[in-house]
Amino acid sequence: MNSKATAVRKTDVTTSTSARRQIVYEAISGGTGLLLALFMWGHVVLVGSILTGERGFDWLATFLEDYYIAQPTVFAIIVLFLVHAALAARKIPSQLKERKRILRLAKGLSRSGREQVATRTEHSPFRPHVESMLWIWQVRTGLVMLVLGSFHLVLMAMDILTPLYGEIAGIESATSMARVSAGLWLPYAVLLLCVEFHASVGLYRLAIKWGADLWMSRAVMHLVERIIFWVILFLGAVTLVVLAGWMDPPLAFLLDGAAS
Repeated sequence: MNSKATAVRKTDVTTSTSARRQIVYEAISGGTGLLLALFMWGHVVLVGSILTGERGFDWLATFLEDYYIAQPTVFAIIVLFLVHAALAARKIPSQLKERKRILRLAKGLSRSGREQVATRTEHSPFRPHVESMLWIWQVRTGLVMLVLGSFHLVLMAMDILTPLYGEIAGIESATSMARVSAGLWLPYAVLLLCVEFHASVGLYRLAIKWGADLWMSRAVMHLVERIIFWVILFLGAVTLVVLAGWMDPPLAFLLDGAAS
């Protein structure tokens, strides 16, 4: 009896320790995700300074670099990005068999509710499970972000810290626009879409996970999520079009009267 009781206690202790560890992992994963989402929204706004023209973009970039805001920020974001990716990857199936099962689940969820009930004209009561579909697409966008986001972070770090891709060490509008117009607009467009979806859905799921649905309905949170997604996506898309040189900066008139 004593040996059995000891084994049970050890199992309980192991389970409790594992549960606490998972809670810590979830807290860190959610916290880093929140910080990255807030940064990305701010990043879209800051890069959106190109809408005022090259002078506005260069002034803001120079300000952030001269006052040593950009340099530590890029290192902090790289660390947050890696930590969040490592912890979030815990939930991604590692075996091909498991990933195929997730793919079948996604297809089944996307089709459910679309078939017609034989005796009636209304749709089946089995609707796609929205939360599951959001998670599946968040995993997919996260994998894309891991590749394209890593490339972008390395490129920005080299821009800020070295003169390798320009005449000076730092971000320049001329260099940025030349790269985007030369072809980087395509991976950046994919990255923009994935980031905004991943961030808005991630914050929605984070709010649900920590009990926000106790004081706000999920329908309202879905609405907020969609508004944030479309507003930031629109701003990012217009910014990308201007960086690619396909459209003149629409807010350049704001600096027309400013001193050179």
